[in-house]
Formats: sequence, C-alpha cells, structure tokens
Amino acid sequence: MTHKIHLIATEESGDRLGSALMRELKQRLGDDVVFSGVGGSSMAREGLQSLFPIEQLSIIGLAAVVKKLPSILKLIAQATDDVLRTRPDVLLIIDSPDFTQRVAKRVHKRDASIPIVNYVSPTVWAWRPGRAKAMRAYVDHVLALLPFEPEAHQRLGGPPCTYVGHPLIEQIDTLRPNADEQIRRCSKPPVLLVLPGSRRSEIRHHMETFGATLDLLRKRGVGFDLILPTMPHLVEGITEALKRWPVQPRVVVGEAEKRAAFRIAHAAFAKSGTVTLELALAGVPMVTAYQAGKIEARIIRRFVTASSVILANLVIGENVIPEFIQEDCTPEKLAASLQDVLAETPMRRRQVEAMAKLDDIMGIGSMSPSKAAADVIAGVIGQKRH
Repeated sequence: MTHKIHLIATEESGDRLGSALMRELKQRLGDDVVFSGVGGSSMAREGLQSLFPIEQLSIIGLAAVVKKLPSILKLIAQATDDVLRTRPDVLLIIDSPDFTQRVAKRVHKRDASIPIVNYVSPTVWAWRPGRAKAMRAYVDHVLALLPFEPEAHQRLGGPPCTYVGHPLIEQIDTLRPNADEQIRRCSKPPVLLVLPGSRRSEIRHHMETFGATLDLLRKRGVGFDLILPTMPHLVEGITEALKRWPVQPRVVVGEAEKRAAFRIAHAAFAKSGTVTLELALAGVPMVTAYQAGKIEARIIRRFVTASSVILANLVIGENVIPEFIQEDCTPEKLAASLQDVLAETPMRRRQVEAMAKLDDIMGIGSMSPSKAAADVIAGVIGQKRH
C-alpha cells in the first residue's frame, strides 16, 4: 500500500526539518512512500521535486511583501491546487505560517478529508493567541518544538498538540565542550561572546549600543576575550559597524565556528531570539537585549502576551536570564549586568543551575524529534485509512 505524503516548507529551517522527517519516513515505509510538495535543497536530496523554488518566497521588508503580493497569492493558489490534485494521505505544513496556514485553510475548505499536520507551532503563546482556536477548524495535529506548547494549545482551545522535540536536541554535541574546551571556558581572561543579531535590521538596531556597552565594561576594568560569531552574508555589515567600536572583537564566520565559540564561552551578550536557547543548551550564562524601530516596538508592547521575550526563559519556566528591552537597553544597565554574569555571582549561579534542568525539560537523550514526528504522522495516516 503506497503512502502519499505532501509537504510544504518555504524556509531553510523548515527545509531541514522536512528532510530529516523524510529520511525517517523512508526508513519506516521504504518504497511504499511517495513525497510531493514544496521544499528546498535538503528535501530535494531526499527525493522531493518541489512545485516551485522556495527562493521565490525569500522576501525581506514590508515594502517588498506589498510589491510581491500578487505573485505570493498565485503561489498559494498553485500550492493548494497541487495538494488537491495529489490527494495525499496527509498534508504536512512546516513552519512559515503566513504561507502554509493559508494553503491549509484553502485545502480544508475544498477537501476536508485530507488530514493536515502542522510541524512547528505558530507562536500562539506569545502573540495572537486567537490563532490556536482558529487552527482547530482545519489542522488535525500540531507537532511542537517546545515543551510548553501542548499546554498552551490546550489552554487556548487549539488542535491536539504533541511535543516532538527541538532540532537542537540532535546537535547537542556541537554545543557542549570537551575536556580541553571546558578548561578554556573556565580560564582567564573569560571568553565573552557578542551576538547582535542574525538579520541586517537587528544588527543596525543593536551595534551602537552593544559597542558602547563593551567599551564601558572595559573602562570599568573588566577583562574579557571578545568573540563575535556571524554568518557569511552579514560579514560586510558587521565589519563596517565594527569600525566605530572602541573594543574590537575577533570575528568568526559560519555555523561550525559559531558552535566552536559557544563551547569555550564563559558568558554571552546576545540579542534575544532562538540563539538564547542555543546558549542555554551550551550552558553559557548570558545577558540579553532587544531594540527595535518605533512601529515594531509599539506592536510588540500591544500584542505580545508572553512573560518573557527570551526563548530560554520560556522553556526553563522561570525568568533567570536578564532581558533589557527598548529604553532599558542602555550601556549602563547592560554593562552592570554583564559584570554580574562574567563573575561568580548569585545571578550567574542561578542561570547555570536553571540551564542544567534543560536536559530533563526537553527530553535530551531520550527522544529523536524526527522519530517522534513520524510516530504522529503514521498515527494520522492510520486513522484516515480506518
């Protein structure tokens, strides 16, 4: 019996999740599985012929979205028609909710017999909580990357939701130090990572404040070995902004170099985001900051309902990592907090102890996200066929 699985992933992170899941499903189902849908290069290597290149959806900025809206709507219609033509045993939408949720709604409206599984929950726990209840009308199951999300969906009236694990679980060895790296992590001067953001707009908003903070820290007599990890497409902007920094870091480029820096880091100074969970899993205490434009800041203040903007705090379940947002994001406040996290203080110890709980909280060592996701999908297909 052939199993037809239709996947839609439109971003690089979703493409990686999709390819890992395809590998797992092929191991289980062998030649009896057929894939169709939309994906990137990783999913192509697992045998997916994408309906269109996902690069067509690489859009940055509101003006670009408005300009490309007709072509985006056309791609949504194409993706919907492709699902209905294929009539798969299950439609798996992976992240990118602005695109994939629209496809899912249209598919359900035209053929409610196709089960829909959503891999990566939209952040209903942080903002627009009404989306959870709305999703229940057309999504059969949500595969969550974060352990608190099933409870959030239940509380908000969302679809059935299963925690399958974050992809970082399978990369834990690249984040944690070996014996030699642990020695450097504990040596003087302490390695301080500075992570101003992974988007050009974030770097633009943070570099001046970050530079002034580190200058103030150095003037207060605090010693540190500064490393700034970044990605190839951001090097030019980072290099230009660093010309105005009184304290110069060592810039390392690429994912492997970033992880190597994490393994020797004593502390970090980071823009809030997914990187805070990476640092917490690596056992690196941190201070976080977030500055945005006035319009974005107004939206965040009005709509964000979470108790913290720090992902690591939300997963740990307590606000152990200090966060400085907008007007609180000053060199004086940030430098004082960084002094605390670089020294052996109660604040640093509290973070280290909280981070040690993550293995149990996230099921590290006891689960594979791809296998757990495949279990749910197999169950959904089984329910449909019976």
